[in-house]
Amino acid sequence: MGTPDFAVASLDVLLESGYDVVAVVSQPDRPKGRKRVLTPPPVKVAAQKHGLPVLQPEKLRAQEAVDALRQWQPDLIVTAAYGQILPKAVLDLPKHGCINVHASLLPKYRGGAPIHYAVMHGEEKSGVTIMYMAEGLDTGDIISKVEVPIMVDDTTGSLHDKLSSAGAALLQETVPQLLAGTAARVPQDDALATYAPNISRDDERIDWTKSAQAIFNQVRGLNPWPVAFTTLQGEVWKIWRAAIADPDSMPDVHRPIGSVVSAAQDRIIVQTGTGQVALLDIQPQGKRAMSVSDWLKGRKLDEGEQFGELSE
Repeated sequence: MGTPDFAVASLDVLLESGYDVVAVVSQPDRPKGRKRVLTPPPVKVAAQKHGLPVLQPEKLRAQEAVDALRQWQPDLIVTAAYGQILPKAVLDLPKHGCINVHASLLPKYRGGAPIHYAVMHGEEKSGVTIMYMAEGLDTGDIISKVEVPIMVDDTTGSLHDKLSSAGAALLQETVPQLLAGTAARVPQDDALATYAPNISRDDERIDWTKSAQAIFNQVRGLNPWPVAFTTLQGEVWKIWRAAIADPDSMPDVHRPIGSVVSAAQDRIIVQTGTGQVALLDIQPQGKRAMSVSDWLKGRKLDEGEQFGELSE
């Protein structure tokens, strides 16, 4: 059971290891892009390449979905970023239980956006946890874990790819232990739990009163999706890439928060609540994503112009 790109590596490793994958369950096809073209999720595409039957219930707890799963008589259900909580009727089906490949070091960052939050919060490490599934949100007993360092230049996109590969490798190690009855089972400490709910529009908006470090982490934590944004002269700007400006190279003058300190060559320097941020790759409203150097070839941005609104 899986839906996005993250889960494809786990499906692939099960097939490569010779397990009999009887079926794949994924979220329904969804409209995508400006033209709202109905698009199958990546796991469905991967499953169809291998000729596997695919079930895409809108609600997994619907009786017809549970009945379809029961007909396949699974010994084990493996989930990875599926996107729905499994009801008890499904959890009870396989004799070896249901396990989940989760992209965090549980009990930290339970929920739907653990990779985003790890980068946005400036964590130095993340990882993958494989756990038994329970009725709560990522609350099941832990079977195995692997740590993955987060580099200063990592984005959610690059960390996603690292964790997807690490999760598949960990799954390959863990499933034989589980089937042999030798796998660990360690209860989570709920007192240490933190949460990573799905990203909201407010999470995407840059608050210039925050520190340069926090804004830098926000920008890389929302790259490549859904992308941090701000406003300039009433228009929305997406900020794809930024850096913390070197304080030694900045003029020693006070600037209002959110205002342009300088705009030249390949960067726009903006004053934050603490320190300054250099904008490097941007997407002005109605335009394609581009480097600041390309944008400045045809435009001029004066010192003192204001990004965002403090009331936001």
